[in-house]
Amino acid sequence: MFLSTIETMTRRSFVRTIAAGSLAPALSTAQTASRKGRLKQAATRGCFGKGMSLEDTCREAARLGLKGLDLIPPADWPTLKKYGLIPTMAPAGGHKLTDGINRREAHDQIEPGFREMIERAAAFGAPNVIALSGNRRGLSDEQGIDNCVAFLNRVKALAEDKGVTICLELLNSKVNHPDYQCDHTAWGVEVVKRVNSPRVRLLYDIYHMQVMEGDIIRTIRNNIQWIGHFHTAGNPGRHELDETQELNYRAIAQAIVDLNFQGYLAHEYTPLKDPLRSLDQAITICDV
Repeated sequence: MFLSTIETMTRRSFVRTIAAGSLAPALSTAQTASRKGRLKQAATRGCFGKGMSLEDTCREAARLGLKGLDLIPPADWPTLKKYGLIPTMAPAGGHKLTDGINRREAHDQIEPGFREMIERAAAFGAPNVIALSGNRRGLSDEQGIDNCVAFLNRVKALAEDKGVTICLELLNSKVNHPDYQCDHTAWGVEVVKRVNSPRVRLLYDIYHMQVMEGDIIRTIRNNIQWIGHFHTAGNPGRHELDETQELNYRAIAQAIVDLNFQGYLAHEYTPLKDPLRSLDQAITICDV
């Protein structure tokens, strides 16, 4: 049985699979998946498991019918382009998750790198750049909002001119990111409303907001005009979109499609099962 399996594989795919060992799933030789495509889907590299090269990740992403990959460094964008993919969410420029744009004293330091990321995204055709509030560290909600608005007002004209959307990410502070400030939809919406730019929106992470708030579909419907991008993961655990978790992703995806959302929904979870099969399942569930 083992010998017959080897004989059906190309020399190149066999060598690649053996070299990756148990760290990476065997690459599929199936044809490109056919999708309805009403909801444009992407993924992060973590969904493909450990040990898979970027080259193979892009090949599999294209085969599965994804439109792009989130949070890939600019140096790797040419590899995405090779497989007809785009960087659907550019990584944070000039700041990081815990030290973000809610610190007014850090704005001068953050701004050059943030502007550079907007420029690079525009030049390559990346539609979005992520922004992160940072941790509270004693800041009141109102202070944090004021400071985030002040920073985004400094860079929104460039984003508007370049046609790139800045997406402020909502994360949970209960389980994964203690003290992160942009941890409720209402807080993030208030920031975006005050900035008042078509190029400043929220990255609504469904998993994180399920942890913090629940009532996902109603919240999306009430705030869709402020949302520029979605992330998914199963809850609890931040794993597959399967029968072990509580979110009804088919219904959520249908609600998003019904709202005529034109952005991207990207899968961002850590698989516990076969990564490629799990990702295929997630994409299928959301392909309404």
